[in-house]
Formats: sequence, structure tokens, C-alpha cells
Amino acid sequence: MMNSEEWVTHLTELRKRLIWVMLFFIVTLAAGLYMSPKVLLYMKTRPAAADIVWNVFSLTDGMFIYMKCGFLVAVFFTVPLALYHIWAFVRPGLTNEEAKKTFWFVPLAFLLFMIGIAFSFYVAFPMMVSFLSKMNQTVGAVETYGMDRYFSLLFSVVFPLALAFEMPAVVLFLTRLGILGPTQLKKVRKYVYLALAIVGSMISPPDFVSHLSVTIPLILLFELSILVSGWYLRRKETGQPILDPKGGANHV
Repeated sequence: MMNSEEWVTHLTELRKRLIWVMLFFIVTLAAGLYMSPKVLLYMKTRPAAADIVWNVFSLTDGMFIYMKCGFLVAVFFTVPLALYHIWAFVRPGLTNEEAKKTFWFVPLAFLLFMIGIAFSFYVAFPMMVSFLSKMNQTVGAVETYGMDRYFSLLFSVVFPLALAFEMPAVVLFLTRLGILGPTQLKKVRKYVYLALAIVGSMISPPDFVSHLSVTIPLILLFELSILVSGWYLRRKETGQPILDPKGGANHV
């Protein structure tokens, strides 16, 4: 067990890394606020919003959306730095070999984060909007959408799904450290399915199609995580080489 001096050292290092991440976040937030008008205009041209008139029902609606957009831009650019500092913080507890083999976590996790954003923004969210709009037209409703509600729905779908796409990278990272494996994941599969269904219902509109469009990708990501974990352990048992972050081969 660590003594009090070691705890203080670890907490001090953690504080320093958090400060660096927060400073970078503040800088990117300023850049995000500057970029917000262009980002919002780009989103307005996408199929999910092309036929929708954004209305504001309060003088503050536009300002809040402007700030939310800047916040998400800052989060997007801060994620890679935060991932690096997570790896760097646990680095002292790893051997040189383990550190080399887990460094890939940073670029892989960020790549999956970007894929999650792209999937949720270009696939899942347009499907939801299309279905919900057709349902409204079916009952003869006049569609008048508040800008604030539109973006609240957008953010509540895109951001959680983007984080969920980190699942395979996190599972592989834990598998490499010997903390997790496919056997443990398979044992809790039914409980994870239930949890993912609950999460899917929380971040999607209350209709069956939207719920499935979110829950099914989450379940597929979990199954992919099991496959990736098993793939790594099989290669470890046979001593087969894998690609390292620099593109070369090393042994697992």
C-alpha cells in the first residue's frame, strides 16, 4: 500500500495534469465560441435540419445554443489531450513494455470518438428526426421547432453515443493490463444488455425506432469489445506479433 507521502505525490501529479487539461479546454473554448456561427450554419445545411425552421421562443435561446456549440467544440479538441494525460498518469505503474503496448490507447480512443460523432450525427440523429417528423405529420400537427429543443435533442444523442464508441478501446486497454477478459464480459452480458437498453432509452426520444437506433449500436459495440478482447488474448497465447503505434511489429 502507498504511504501518505506517495499519496500526496500522486494527487499533486493528478492536479497538475488536470490544470493542463483545463487550461487547454479554456483556450479551445474561446476558439469554439469563435467557430460556433460557422459550425451552426454547417449543421443547418445537413439533411436532418435542411427542412426545419429553427425558431427561438426566448431572447436567450440563440445565446445558449451558441455557448453549447462552443463548449462541444472545446470538448472535441480537448479529448485527445485528456486521453494522453490519463495514459501518462497511469504510466508510472506500468512496465516499459506495458507502457509501449498501451500507448495506442490515445489515438485509438480518439479515432473511435470521432467515428461515434460521425455515426450519431450523420446516421442515428437524421433517422430520429425523419421518423419523429413523419409521426407528427401523421397526426396532422403543424411542425414548429424551437432551436433550443432541437439542439438539446441533438446534443443528448451525439455526445453519449460518441462516448459509447470508446467501449472497444477501453476493454482492450483493460484486457492488456490483465484486468478484464472475454470470459468476464460474457458472464455479465445479459446485465450489460439491460443497462445499455436503459441508457439507449434515456438518450433517445420515447419511440421504438429511435430507441432501437441507439440501443442496437451500443449492443454491437459491446459484442465488438468481447471479440477484440478475445482476439488479443488468443494472440498473446500464441505469441503472435501485433502492430505497435509506430507501425512496426512487436509481441503482445
